[in-house]
Amino acid sequence: MRGNKPESLVYLVDDEYAVRDSLALLIESAGLTVRSFASALDFLNDYDPLQPGCLLLDVRMPTMSGLELQVELARREIAIPIIFISGHAGIPDSAKAFRAGAVDFLEKPFDNGLLLERIAEAIKKDFADREQRIEHHKIQNILDHLTAREQEVLSLIVSGHSNKAMAKILGISNRTVEAHRARIMEKTQANSLAELMAMIAHVDILKDTFDFLPKAGH
Repeated sequence: MRGNKPESLVYLVDDEYAVRDSLALLIESAGLTVRSFASALDFLNDYDPLQPGCLLLDVRMPTMSGLELQVELARREIAIPIIFISGHAGIPDSAKAFRAGAVDFLEKPFDNGLLLERIAEAIKKDFADREQRIEHHKIQNILDHLTAREQEVLSLIVSGHSNKAMAKILGISNRTVEAHRARIMEKTQANSLAELMAMIAHVDILKDTFDFLPKAGH
């Protein structure tokens, strides 16, 4: 572990031993740790979702192709940055990979320096994505602990309603609305309305919530 960050790992999946061996040596020469697999299934059986890193993945392999593995990872809600490598794939394969969220698609033979650069970027992305997910879950947990009424008030705040309008919509007094707002600010630990709005935008928790409530100005 370096500092407070866990050691990153490059997962390498390619059915050709010579490719795995040469790429592993290259990646290790850059000071990175590599774990190699001859098949997608071997990788799935070994993968640790708590381990930060990236996946260097061949497109065409027997049993399960790289593109099929990408689909399976999405199905399992595994969000690891994927760099595809291929000596045979064409535009349709690369387009499909990018549409499914691949961070890069390199055709063999590729520049070693470029590959290492892309790996470094993918690992950096994985750390950033993990930090964002942690923050997302933290905020989600806070908002989940609001009462049903507080969530209604919060939804109206986000929609731009005034205290007076909220009181009318919910059939409560202005003072009660103010009390709910105060408790929302206290529970979320938001120091301002702008900070509260930023939290909501971060998790997008109210996107499909309380659609029955009227929008401001209606």
